[in-house]
Amino acid sequence: MNLLNNITTFKGERSRAVSPENPTGEKGRACMEDSALGPQRKGRGSIRLPMGEETVIADIKGPGIIRHIWMTIRENTEKGSFVMRDVVLRIYWDNSSTPAVEAPLGDFFCNGFGERCDIASLPIVVNPTGGMNSYFEMPFRERARITITNEHPKDITSFFYTVNYAETDSLPENTLYFHAYWKRERQTELAKDYVILDKIKGKGYYVGTFLALTALERYWWGEGEFKFYLDGDEEFPTVSSTGSEDYFGGAWAFHQKDELGRPSVKNYSTLFLGYPFYETKDKTRVRFETGKLNAVHAFGDDSLPRHGLYRWHILDPIAFSEDIKVTCSRLEMMICHCLNVRTMWQQWLIGIRILQKDLIGYFRTEEHVCEVRMPGVTAHRLTYEQ
Repeated sequence: MNLLNNITTFKGERSRAVSPENPTGEKGRACMEDSALGPQRKGRGSIRLPMGEETVIADIKGPGIIRHIWMTIRENTEKGSFVMRDVVLRIYWDNSSTPAVEAPLGDFFCNGFGERCDIASLPIVVNPTGGMNSYFEMPFRERARITITNEHPKDITSFFYTVNYAETDSLPENTLYFHAYWKRERQTELAKDYVILDKIKGKGYYVGTFLALTALERYWWGEGEFKFYLDGDEEFPTVSSTGSEDYFGGAWAFHQKDELGRPSVKNYSTLFLGYPFYETKDKTRVRFETGKLNAVHAFGDDSLPRHGLYRWHILDPIAFSEDIKVTCSRLEMMICHCLNVRTMWQQWLIGIRILQKDLIGYFRTEEHVCEVRMPGVTAHRLTYEQ
């Protein structure tokens, strides 16, 4: 893989961008509005997201390829701390009424629990403070429609975004469509594998997983095996991992030791593998826009340990020609409990077993529609309900 060879041969594409400054992406139509700063100076840098409404932020005619998405939003209001879980990203391909991408905004960008976390991977990058970027290529033949639904209990006054894409004359016949799927299980069942992706038919690649998990009991949580059932597999999978920390490229429980030999968590974020988030403090009790502190709970700011991990199958995509099912086992080694998983498919997907868990999956397939859907009611997604 050479990321630089994309700019050594001219392909006749036409670069475009959709943003509040140019909502249609039309040639020569950006930065037309004036502001107090002067003519054509930040006339419309953001948009408002009305409460309870699905807002179309991009409607692009194909064929084309989305190359980069940048978004940012405040993470809390005086109405609550879970804006990034309450606001939902959806992407529809080729006039379909069923979204191919459907996930809470934060979770799509590997920011689980409605909390910010910097990510330094190849396809997903989150920079200070809350600058969320996706570099997954998303080709489409006829149409790409991107929407944002605000299920937070008030209007979001400022939502910033840019969608960079290329207009093309055609796409290869075997072009695959991008999908991303989020799910959660409030409490995993003892000795029962958690189903991340339940048998998607077709051909494509599973390309990544993001897992956000909360350990509900003490001791080590990371021995669950990721299992990929491919092309007719029933009782046993074809591809598996040794354990959860192994799947995410780590080992030995991610431990680092001090001079006295006491272990603690070592976080990391690399191009394809990462454990960027670990937290035992509840950050939701912060000052909101009113300037007042949220009421402090009797237990202060302590919380159950929360973990965020990702793996991208970019150089090692999981290929399937007929169907794919992805699960994660729950192993009771020292009473291991994992939660919150997010996976990615290009037709890519991956998952993990946990007591309470969120999952997002990304994959690519030849179909522009996939029937898996996320929970449609905000209450099913709220972190604080777990």
